[in-house]
Amino acid sequence: MKKNKIFIACDSNSISKVKKIIDNTQNPKIKVGYKFGLEFLNSKGGRPFLSKLKNKTIFADLKLHDIPNTCASAVKAIKDLKINYLTIHISSGLKALKATKKVSGKIKLTGVTILTSLDNKALKNIGFDKDIKKLVLHQARLANKAKLDAIVCSAQEVKLVKKVFKKEIITPGIRFNSSSNDQKRVVTPKQAYKNGADWIVIGRNVTKGNLKKNIQSLINHLNQ
Repeated sequence: MKKNKIFIACDSNSISKVKKIIDNTQNPKIKVGYKFGLEFLNSKGGRPFLSKLKNKTIFADLKLHDIPNTCASAVKAIKDLKINYLTIHISSGLKALKATKKVSGKIKLTGVTILTSLDNKALKNIGFDKDIKKLVLHQARLANKAKLDAIVCSAQEVKLVKKVFKKEIITPGIRFNSSSNDQKRVVTPKQAYKNGADWIVIGRNVTKGNLKKNIQSLINHLNQ
């Protein structure tokens, strides 16, 4: 039976907390990877810790967003970490995506579409005049053109993205209930997989409180 694939978001600058998350979220019924973002990787001990972490699926959520040369150079600078997935904003542009993909090697370069913390109103405030779904579809085509390895998008847009992008899809903004916190476009874990997500990213719903109990609750939710 195919296992559900889950990235646990290690959103902390505490090495001890991250160790606890990793030690207590292993479960044979699911495939678990670990997402490390700007908070952890910019912390004092973050990079050294990650450089020594072995036999784990690592998702470096750096969301690169810069000129082509800088994005490519950033990838070269972190290759010693042996990460599996690395994010770059698709809005960096086709040249930056291609330049970064060219040097990414075994790292799965993952294009970020519109952040799940944004809705149509927020996009208009920034200056975009396209509907979110149309913009995400446009970005998915660009990711496909750049031959990226994966895409990050809301699970609400997975079915749309799959029409033009046939590789892995990773979905953040996952919630068990209506409590969305700072997210806007949220979906339950079960619905995310139903929509076609390959990986879900889940943080606070698992990392707050009893880790083993929360993982089991997630498994129960998926089996309902």
